[in-house]
Amino acid sequence: MKYWVFIIVIFASCSNPIETALSSENELIKTVVNNIEKHEVQILFTQIDTSNTGELLFTDYEYNVNNNQYFYPASTVKLPVALLATEFMDRNEQLHIDTPYIENNNDNLHTVSNDIRQIFAVSDNESYNRLYEILGRDYINNRLREKGLNKTRIAHRLSTPDADKARRNDIHFFPGYTEEVIELKNQTDSDITPITIQGINKGKGYKKHGVLKESPMDFSKKNYFPLEEQHLLMKKLIAPEIFPASEQFDITDESRARFLNAMKALPHEAKYNAPEYYDSYVKFFMYGDSEDSIPSNIKIYNKVGSAYGTLTETAYIVDTTNNIRFILSATILVNENAIFNDDTYEYENIGIPFLAQLGREFYKQEKERRE
Repeated sequence: MKYWVFIIVIFASCSNPIETALSSENELIKTVVNNIEKHEVQILFTQIDTSNTGELLFTDYEYNVNNNQYFYPASTVKLPVALLATEFMDRNEQLHIDTPYIENNNDNLHTVSNDIRQIFAVSDNESYNRLYEILGRDYINNRLREKGLNKTRIAHRLSTPDADKARRNDIHFFPGYTEEVIELKNQTDSDITPITIQGINKGKGYKKHGVLKESPMDFSKKNYFPLEEQHLLMKKLIAPEIFPASEQFDITDESRARFLNAMKALPHEAKYNAPEYYDSYVKFFMYGDSEDSIPSNIKIYNKVGSAYGTLTETAYIVDTTNNIRFILSATILVNENAIFNDDTYEYENIGIPFLAQLGREFYKQEKERRE
């Protein structure tokens, strides 16, 4: 079915949902709002309605969103890379997301579908790195630009030595219906071009190999995935038909359905056991400050990131019982000592509680609006 979508963009004012949420008397919100500039908060919120004629109505609100203000995206970059890997497999007639492969003559068999499951269930770094090896940063960035994500820049792997090395490993695919092995020979990507935007040098110091350097940390060769493009990508996933065909990702309906199912799956649904992997292990909005079970009527299609004191999440949140659905994206910096890479951040007592309560504030507003 084809939908027309009307999108209204509204900047934060005293009467919109973001200002209402930030005006909450809840201490989890007030603690951040009282020093909100220091925390580098950015928020995007989209109300989703349906008109009497079946048209989707998107109303966008934003707070302090700035594509030219750098924040480290951490694991949120796994979302576009996982989507591009799905598309890459779908576009190759000999391959499928379930096609087994090995990396660099390693004996361990993997599949793109299993990598995606691990990425969304527990934010697995090795799964992301394997998909990065399949695609390469040149392909990733060129394809994202083709799809309208012009500011995003994927530069490196995660949590591995030589994360930004240009040379990539061999990949061997083993299609089940043929004896032919499909090989992606190791390739070399182009060099990383430094980003030149605001906030690219952060803090008053950073640690390198355990030694404190008394100067700002340079993020100019790091990944960048601005909040506006995270939010845009979520829209492209849940409502691809509203975008021009040239900006839609070339994946099958089956692959898209499986991708979305992986995004919302809780760790136990993806074969990870509690108590270590509780329901909100990688879902900050609404439930991040609790290890209790998430109600079955709440579905959260999301990706979080957490590193260098920055917490970020983009999410499509659905309540199937109360007919509520909205998109929320936000980022916050919690680094009181302004030292980066020292693993001393206020994630548990400020950052995650703020994002959890922020999600609850928007959910409450949407529930009241429906009633």
